[in-house]
Amino acid sequence: MTDDLDAKEPQPRRRAGETALLAAVPEAEPLVGALRRRYDAAAGAGIPAHVTVLYPFLDVSRIDAGVIGALTGLFGRQEPFEVEFARCGRFPDVLFLAPEPAAPFVALTEAVAARWPEAPPYAGKFDDPHPHLTVAYDRTPVSFEPGTYDAVEAELRPGLPVSARVASVSLFVCDENERWHQRQVFSLGGGTGTPGS
Repeated sequence: MTDDLDAKEPQPRRRAGETALLAAVPEAEPLVGALRRRYDAAAGAGIPAHVTVLYPFLDVSRIDAGVIGALTGLFGRQEPFEVEFARCGRFPDVLFLAPEPAAPFVALTEAVAARWPEAPPYAGKFDDPHPHLTVAYDRTPVSFEPGTYDAVEAELRPGLPVSARVASVSLFVCDENERWHQRQVFSLGGGTGTPGS
């Protein structure tokens, strides 16, 4: 996931009806919550601390009982897992926490992408997407002040590692105001999908 910082363009507006499959990491909120609210617009738009399983997923108009059933079955065949976030990493416009192991997230992404090949991760923009928990994302052509990522990373380090148990994946839907709402929660390892709040 590399971009030329000097050629960065503004990110397109989110489209009403866009969906995302996210593994929420509530255990990380005490450490990253305030930083995300300051440095990641997604936090203010209703997205919790998370690792993306697949974005963008199908348009909400395509998500019917059949898709919900297929997702329930797909995630039900995956086991819950423990993960640790012990270090920071960076893409050109992102500061993130790196999950260890990353393989269970990759397996979730690959399973969904194999079932819905018309919805590749990040719309096929990256050849090899890496699981990550975004803390700071510079989405505008005007970069953060020099040293911002260094300062954020220094603030994160004393709180690491963060240990978490991933036992579900949530479907989030973007509305016409670019706010995201949890629509459905899918349990890993069995159980049924439950409507979101």
